[in-house]
Amino acid sequence: MPEIQWVLCPVCRNKTRLKIRGDTILINFPLYCPKCKQETLITAQNLNITIVKEPDAQTQSR
Repeated sequence: MPEIQWVLCPVCRNKTRLKIRGDTILINFPLYCPKCKQETLITAQNLNITIVKEPDAQTQSR
């Protein structure tokens, strides 16, 4: 049986409503935390979760 683990919020370190298995792969997944009400973009593979840092949107200047 594959290992199952709760996904913890990277901001407040509490459990979210999501569980992942050892063979789960998430790429650019929007993780929402019901406690701190923040959404964070994560990538998960082999039960390792990393936060995806996206650059802020740039305005076009003419």
